[in-house]
Amino acid sequence: MTDSSQDTGSANTAERNYRDTLFLPTTDFPMRAGLPKKEPEWLERWAKMDLYKTLRAKSKGRERFVLHDGPPYANGHIHLGTGMNKILKDFIVRSHQMAGYDAPYRPGWDCHGLPIEWKVEQEFRSKGRSKDQVPMEEFRKACRDYAAQWIDVQSQEFQRLGVNGEWDRPYTTMAYEAEAAIVREFLKFVEQGLVYQGSSPVMWSPVEQTALAEAEVEYQDKTSTTIHVRFPLRGVRKDGSAIPAEAVGAHVVIWTTTPWTIPANKAICFSPSVSYGLYKVTEMAETEFTPWAKVDDLFIVADALWDDTARSGMIKSWQRVRDINPDGFICSHPFADADRYWSYPVPLLPGDHVTDEAGTGFVHTAPGHGAEDYAAWMANPEWHDKNQPVPQTVGPDGAYYDTVPLFGGQHIIRLDGKKQGQDGPANKSVIDQLITCERLLARGRLEHSYPHSWRSKAPVIFRNTPQWFVAIDRPMTSGGSLRDAALTSIGETAWTPSVGENRIRGMVEGRPDWLISRQRAWGVPLTMFVETATGRVLNDPAVNARIVKAVEAGGADAWFGSESADFLGDEYDPAEWEKVVDILDVWFDSGSTHAFVLEEDGAQTWPADVYLEGSDQHRGWFQSSLLEACGTRGRAPYNAVVTHGFIMAGDGRKMSKSLGNTLAPNEIAKKYGVEILRLWAASQDYTDDLRMSEEILQTSVDAYRKLRNTLRYLLGALHGFDKAEAVPFAEMPSLERWVLHRLHELDGLVRESYKTFDFKRVYAALFNFCVVDLSAFYLDVRKDSLYCDRPDEIRRRAARTVMEAVFARLTAWLAPIMPFTMEEAWLSHHPSETDSVHLRDFPVTPGDWHDGALAERWQTIRRLRRVVTGALEVERREKRIGSSLEANPQVYVTSADYRDAISAETDQDVDAFLADIVITSQASLIDAGDLPDGSFTLEDVKDVAVVSGLSEGRKCARSWKILPDVGSDARYPDLSARDADAVAHWDATHAGTA
Repeated sequence: MTDSSQDTGSANTAERNYRDTLFLPTTDFPMRAGLPKKEPEWLERWAKMDLYKTLRAKSKGRERFVLHDGPPYANGHIHLGTGMNKILKDFIVRSHQMAGYDAPYRPGWDCHGLPIEWKVEQEFRSKGRSKDQVPMEEFRKACRDYAAQWIDVQSQEFQRLGVNGEWDRPYTTMAYEAEAAIVREFLKFVEQGLVYQGSSPVMWSPVEQTALAEAEVEYQDKTSTTIHVRFPLRGVRKDGSAIPAEAVGAHVVIWTTTPWTIPANKAICFSPSVSYGLYKVTEMAETEFTPWAKVDDLFIVADALWDDTARSGMIKSWQRVRDINPDGFICSHPFADADRYWSYPVPLLPGDHVTDEAGTGFVHTAPGHGAEDYAAWMANPEWHDKNQPVPQTVGPDGAYYDTVPLFGGQHIIRLDGKKQGQDGPANKSVIDQLITCERLLARGRLEHSYPHSWRSKAPVIFRNTPQWFVAIDRPMTSGGSLRDAALTSIGETAWTPSVGENRIRGMVEGRPDWLISRQRAWGVPLTMFVETATGRVLNDPAVNARIVKAVEAGGADAWFGSESADFLGDEYDPAEWEKVVDILDVWFDSGSTHAFVLEEDGAQTWPADVYLEGSDQHRGWFQSSLLEACGTRGRAPYNAVVTHGFIMAGDGRKMSKSLGNTLAPNEIAKKYGVEILRLWAASQDYTDDLRMSEEILQTSVDAYRKLRNTLRYLLGALHGFDKAEAVPFAEMPSLERWVLHRLHELDGLVRESYKTFDFKRVYAALFNFCVVDLSAFYLDVRKDSLYCDRPDEIRRRAARTVMEAVFARLTAWLAPIMPFTMEEAWLSHHPSETDSVHLRDFPVTPGDWHDGALAERWQTIRRLRRVVTGALEVERREKRIGSSLEANPQVYVTSADYRDAISAETDQDVDAFLADIVITSQASLIDAGDLPDGSFTLEDVKDVAVVSGLSEGRKCARSWKILPDVGSDARYPDLSARDADAVAHWDATHAGTA
């Protein structure tokens, strides 16, 4: 302390508080973000300045980058999955825009199809009107109004997520111009002769009474009744020869999980590669239940499955009589004795789908209720009824036709009431009849995965119905088949992740013809005519042109509201032509969006650069878009496809309201802010299934806080920064040039990662840079210089110059991920009514910032620093020091690399440089042959050791460093020489301002 009698008005008073002379961080950027309140304010600002259109004007003439938005259904509030989908798309669009492209984004909605029609039907039903009682025009208008209502709701919810796009002009599949484009696309398939009417088993929803596409089906566990059924073997083979004498009176045994299909059985399939045997029952098990099998019964079963079959039938012992080759065998139907309806022969047919892994080795074949059954049956036309090759046993409502004896009118699935979706009476009736006819061998229960309607949640059935298909193996006018063109395009598309290519390739290679018709009311109809007498599809360009013109003027409703003659003209008699009223598969609608969004919108380009949707869309939108575009343009409508996984609860279970483990985007926005959800999305490997919970979300809250604090410190330290203060690159200290080298590295990484849609890599690299390189190292080291050096000191100026470069890049690089926070930070430093961080491009980073040799030397220096920091932590923990500034570490090194690295990076004294880097008042670097005993070391750094000591000298009242030169300037006896010079400069520049 100096003499208290000194003039208290002079600069060298011992009582002076030097805080005012420090250059402490100053910023209005708050520590607490207040995101739930502030985010809507930023959205209002962007809307007021019309950010989207401003970006389009700014980008005019640039190379275009187009992400085509896969349209969600316009029904219900968005959920976490749809929210993440839109956020990922926003990452792509924003990052490519800032990378120098013109990246428009036009959101869209899928407005037709079952999800909307089902909801509207329920609304009418609640008012006492069935769908059949509502006029078509009224019903379709109700569907249109319903979709429009939810488009408005979802639009606001998507915008709340910070997704920037052309929200005032979205595309919808129900817009008249869209419906006209869908009709044009459909008629292109008609004109190529690819559309035909066929009959095959399709997935059918009895509850909704319509065919379903695979993408409209979800698989859920279902407990089914299983049965083993005996088919009596007839005495002669197909060629008229007798069966083996030992097999007379035998039964071929089948096993099925769908008893209701037995009335539709027409054949039994076997495998030529499976070994079959004839088994004779010699003893039955003793049970309370009377078995249906008896001693001396003869059964033909696959050898590998006989034990399971015997156990199910309560057969205790048996005799294997002989080998059996079932080729050419003929059975009778189990119900042949009950009614003449089933008196036909049941042949045994070879089938590639038959194995001896489960069941009995024989497959009951009902060609009207299974794809493999249908294929096997159609391959053997000699057994067909020429008038009806495939029997029709079940109607649209899932009930047996009245023409089916014994079971007419009985439902397979309950259509309404509390038991909707459960088994109807059909299964029980069939089993009871099998018992009556003595054809049941065993029954049981099996829980298995079974297809259910995505909308009604009820089980579906396979049902043979006349439907319209697009042939995918028929030659196209452009040459080759639709399948060939699609497979070629798959190979030419970039897939993220790469396994997506194999997935969709397998689906396209094995898929059947494209089922495009649905028996519904709401959607775009199959706008074509069929000749009543021949079934020929009318393919007339003039008629097609009139159809398109009518739909352009009045939407798809024009097809239903106009007379056939309005379209057919004078060339055709309406009495000879039937107007098709089936509705197009909704996947054809969405698969056609590229035609009226990418091609017809001047702000877009065809093909799109990228499509992004959930991994389920390999079967859905990705594939329907692929097939539609390949059929009309010869290639896929996209150059790249990105897929994301599904969001699960934190414990890995599916999110469900009933389980109470859901998190809605609006809930997260209200509690944390959307920025937290966006940061979570960026931090995940979105290509796999993701987990979400409050606990998981908290990690993003913590990460956000660290990133925000880094920005806040930068803003505070840059207060008052002027470009005139900047230091040229050539004059910068080594530490600043290292930071610039890191910026150069990050620039390449960020640009490449955004280009390849690797958002997690962007997040991880920038988070690590902020937390490890900046907060824990560079900013920590430079605090003393920033706070205490004279403002004209080159070290301080260089630090602020570098921090300006860091701030400019961080706010740009993170803007696609954290648009709200980066806008707030940018405008805190560059206040403007018209500016926005989103109007910027990623800053150009000079190539000469890259210095690999310098980076290697700093890696060596930081390795040494890590050992010193560890030693200081021990000293603090043992309370031998309070602050690191009290320490004077003696750093022993057995490698010359450390001194060489430091000497190459500084002109000042090595020990003084080391003290700055490890943030102590003093330090010594000591070259040694061996490390001292008892010194501090780290396991992974074998050539550095630290012996701790205390700093020598007095504590500076301004910087708090303990130095021998404190008091060397008589004007400021309680300051170090550096601090005394800084205060003298302060006093001189602030004279008269007190």
